[in-house]
Amino acid sequence: MMFFARWKTLSILAVCLLGVLLCAPNLFPKSSLPSWARQFSLGLDLRGGSYLLLEVDMDAVVKERLESLADAARGRLRAANIGYVNLAAEPGQRRVSMRVRDPGQAQAAMAVLREQANQIPTSLGNTVPDIDVAATPDGLVTATLSEAGLRAKATGAVEQSIEIVRRRIDETGVSEALIARQGQARILVQLPGVEDPNRIKQLLGQTARMTFHLLDETANPASPTPPPGVQFLDGEARGGQPAPRYAVRRRVEVDGANLTDARAGQDNRTGEWVVNFAFDSTGTRRFADVTRTNVGRPFAIVLDNKVITAPVIREPITGGRGQISGSFDARGANDLAVLLRAGALPAPLTVVEERTVGPELGADAIRAGILALAAGAVFVFLYMGFAYGLFGWFANLALLVNIVFLLAALSVLEATLTLPGIAGIVLTLGTALDANILINERIREEVKNGRPPLSALEAGFTKASGTIMDSNLTNLIAMACLYGFGSGPVKGFAVTVAIGTIVQMWTATTLVRLMVSTWYRWTRPKTLPVLEDGRGLRERLARPLFRIIPDVTHIPFMKGARVGLMVSAILSTASLVGAFYPGLEKGIDFKGGIVMEVRTQGPADLAALRTKVSGLDLGDVGLQQFGDAETVLLRLPVQADEGGTQAAVNKVREGVEQVAPGARILRVEAVGNRVSDELFLGGMIALGISLLAMLIYIWFRFEWQFAIAAIVTLVLDTTKTVGFMVLFGIEFNLTTVAAILTVIGFSANDKVVVFDRMRENLRKYKTMPLRQLVDQSINETLNRSLGTSMTLLLSAVPLAFFGGDTLAGFAWVMLFGIVVSASSSVFIAAPIVLYTGKDRLRRGVEAPAVAPKQAPAGV
Repeated sequence: MMFFARWKTLSILAVCLLGVLLCAPNLFPKSSLPSWARQFSLGLDLRGGSYLLLEVDMDAVVKERLESLADAARGRLRAANIGYVNLAAEPGQRRVSMRVRDPGQAQAAMAVLREQANQIPTSLGNTVPDIDVAATPDGLVTATLSEAGLRAKATGAVEQSIEIVRRRIDETGVSEALIARQGQARILVQLPGVEDPNRIKQLLGQTARMTFHLLDETANPASPTPPPGVQFLDGEARGGQPAPRYAVRRRVEVDGANLTDARAGQDNRTGEWVVNFAFDSTGTRRFADVTRTNVGRPFAIVLDNKVITAPVIREPITGGRGQISGSFDARGANDLAVLLRAGALPAPLTVVEERTVGPELGADAIRAGILALAAGAVFVFLYMGFAYGLFGWFANLALLVNIVFLLAALSVLEATLTLPGIAGIVLTLGTALDANILINERIREEVKNGRPPLSALEAGFTKASGTIMDSNLTNLIAMACLYGFGSGPVKGFAVTVAIGTIVQMWTATTLVRLMVSTWYRWTRPKTLPVLEDGRGLRERLARPLFRIIPDVTHIPFMKGARVGLMVSAILSTASLVGAFYPGLEKGIDFKGGIVMEVRTQGPADLAALRTKVSGLDLGDVGLQQFGDAETVLLRLPVQADEGGTQAAVNKVREGVEQVAPGARILRVEAVGNRVSDELFLGGMIALGISLLAMLIYIWFRFEWQFAIAAIVTLVLDTTKTVGFMVLFGIEFNLTTVAAILTVIGFSANDKVVVFDRMRENLRKYKTMPLRQLVDQSINETLNRSLGTSMTLLLSAVPLAFFGGDTLAGFAWVMLFGIVVSASSSVFIAAPIVLYTGKDRLRRGVEAPAVAPKQAPAGV
């Protein structure tokens, strides 16, 4: 195993070189790179920009389909001389209903409705109608939108909305915007560099459906209800006068979908801003026919159920061009032209989640992330070098390659690196060395047992490989759950940690093995530099300088088994009580609401800001100084509806500008109540599935006693972590869920290593009493457990102090979880294995056997 053929060596070096080449493009501007080069991009939290989550109003889609069905049926029924009453769309029941005067004509009425059905293709190659038509004996006829029709309508509406959103954003000149579907009826929009997305939200929030209708001059707009086939619509208020009301026929004479162009301009006679438009051939023909046959009648131009203008047709318009006039300024006319060029949305869009980060805050986040990464790397490198000598420095070289591979993988995937993603890279510094610690401790143990150098190296790498696989798979399970049910930047964290975990298994078992093999061939040492007994200066520098604890320990951990379980149960119970009362401090992700970070030009006047924002009637306002005297954090509760959340954001922006002119909005997070509920449910599902998946995996790999011990311990670790968050007021949000899942992964990793040694000793010492065997297994793995905990602590501490406010909660939860997980392996998991396996794992053993020679601490 320690021999590498030349082709294997060259292959490994080629893979390393490929990683460097794939990572290198990130050092150069994108414009100077060839087409094949790929780069990862910075997330909005690092470079600034806006994140919007839009939701298509499916109720409006259903209502429009039913109303069009009712309008079409009304004309066809009259043409067929079928008498009816109470023809109406019922969106709440997703149907159109009517009652025929003569029940004998019910079948004919059903046939008329079936003619209006749209045919939906199925996976079998045939088609089905989008409505189900039925009738009752007393003449009630209904046409209900089918499930297939509803799905087709939803899919079509979302796909059409995505395309139109993309066109509208392209028209505004925003570069590198990301528009993607999310879920069944939502659209994700990321706008790099857009610090204030208000104008974008206004453009995206308008349906911009323009239609041309004739007015019904016989109807009275002041009537409480319009006559059949007519709707009352408001016009635009001008000159301080109230908005006029128009009786508009429902029939669409010309559809705005036939527009080919729309441009803002100024009227040559009046100088006012107008929008000039042009039709395609179909629109030109229909517009000419309508204006030719209706000279002298008013013709309304309707945009989103509002009459923009209703001029009288003076003469036929046959050229396919027209003009929209109104109370426009230059920006209003240009925005309307943008909307009309991009096309109409099939249904209104509502902003259900908004996160905006200013470029100034993004630059601060980059500096904090790089500082935390650099500090973590220095701490971890020095620890590995001093604790494991030459083999520790080999591990450090492999860790550098690991980071290069991680960045290369992100580049190939063209992934987005977020601030949590940087946290994932920092944690990779700690977790990536776990495999090397396992191997080094194994090699050390084999040397202490008297094996010659080459045999010790072979045994060390071989025996550690299975444990490395088991321990890292538990971490991958946790990251898979986090990616599956997480959202936004948290998914980036999961991807980063998962890639780092996969890569580190290869670098530890293959690349480090190659380094050690090459070193051995060149030097042919008589002893391996794994012990602290070097005689010359050169040997001492190549050997470990310290050990956390002595190699051989005989600590009777199981004497404290009962106390450990009782203390753990008490702490976990108290934590559960605290989770409900006083309760976790839920972040905006899980409880909804609005958070705004504002920086004023001078020291902020908190009293004036509080008075102004409190007077907006948006609920209880939380306002506090944040960092320095110029920065203020505002918190508002979740609003009654999703649209109200965006209206509240706009009101606060205006109020802050009035009180503190020139103030900059550094960050905005606005989450509606529906989205927050979904994020909370997703986070809980991720935690639950993570625990279940680990139970199944450990049960499969070990005896059931080990699986039960692991899951019970993981649950107790999780509850204590929650108690820690309650005690210190750390927000419970998506980032801290990521921290808890990372703690679960590490905790399972640590327990798998101890369990693996227990399983090995069960086969090795057939008659040793279980209590003695458990104690010996813990003592043998103590240096490994403490070593891995130390590397994780050294990588997480810089995050807590230098990672900024966004990652501070994440880092402190991680630090607490590392300590709890390391102790729970000894005082909770091991005692559970002891008590559940006493009569099963050691069946038939009555008296203590003679203790074998104590093995040195290893893995």
